[in-house]
Amino acid sequence: MPKIRPANGPGGLQDSFGRRFSYLRVSLTDRCNFRCTYCLPNGYQKPADAPSELSREEFRRAVEAFARLGVWKVRLTGGEPTVRRDFSEIARDMANIAGVRRVAMTTNGYRLAREALDWRAAGVDAVNVSVDTLDPKAFAAITGHDRLAEILRGVDAAIEAQFDAVKINSVLMDGTEPGDLADILDFIRERDVSWRFIELMRTNDNAAFHLQNSRTSERLRAALVATGWTVQPKAPGAGPSIDLAHPDYRGAIGIIAPYASGFCDSCNRLRLSSRGKLHLCLFGEAGIDLRYLLQHDGQIDELVERIRSAMPHKTLGHRLHDQDSGQTPHLASIGG
Repeated sequence: MPKIRPANGPGGLQDSFGRRFSYLRVSLTDRCNFRCTYCLPNGYQKPADAPSELSREEFRRAVEAFARLGVWKVRLTGGEPTVRRDFSEIARDMANIAGVRRVAMTTNGYRLAREALDWRAAGVDAVNVSVDTLDPKAFAAITGHDRLAEILRGVDAAIEAQFDAVKINSVLMDGTEPGDLADILDFIRERDVSWRFIELMRTNDNAAFHLQNSRTSERLRAALVATGWTVQPKAPGAGPSIDLAHPDYRGAIGIIAPYASGFCDSCNRLRLSSRGKLHLCLFGEAGIDLRYLLQHDGQIDELVERIRSAMPHKTLGHRLHDQDSGQTPHLASIGG
């Protein structure tokens, strides 16, 4: 176990294990217009008695407080964040907050072809697009929508809009790899994108699906290394992805293996839900309510202290190996 150090010393947010936190994932909504088999197979259903989503101003106040505490990277997630009509305005707010140096977004890509230039102009620096397969029939079966061609046009539009980074997220499940791998490698050969395979994670709503469809990334990684792909050093503020490069490809491959030993040791991220709760872990217990401190600008000092005081409660890691997903019903609930 890592040596325990004093929490929240100089240099921003720090937990009891010495990990520092510079990255905030902000879920703008838990709504989604796709019906992915591993997340919302029956479509979005609003939780009973759920409070309203945070307003644009509440999101701004929250991120201003986190920025005071050293957070400099903000990712806008969902659900599908772009179902909010004020998405561009929120993105612009985030980009203009003092201390925030990078604004990223994760999307299913259904508006990307039309909006890429506008989102880039609003201040979004990087975009992740969810594409689980390049097989159109399989894509429709997974997502509930026959929109693969449209979304791939969006990926190309994002490249043309010159985002700093364009990444594709693909959930690693039985049936989507290695059969897809040749097509994926062909796709990234001349595109400056990173295709990231994410091991399927168990949530409270998908336990049976996870049992039937989960697989580790070990075979995929071994196959890539055997054909000349090499692991790259991590950039500052990078997430848990193991990134690989090959001299014959403009694009890269990433592997996210949440069940691997030590996955949580370098955690650098916190999460804010669309209902105003701070989540210290994706698979933790009920979040810490911040909404009552987001009502006017004069509360920011108290908000900063509330966030700081929560850090000693962050645990060393998740409990997925024990089939314990905490309070997470599905990945759309607090942004994955």
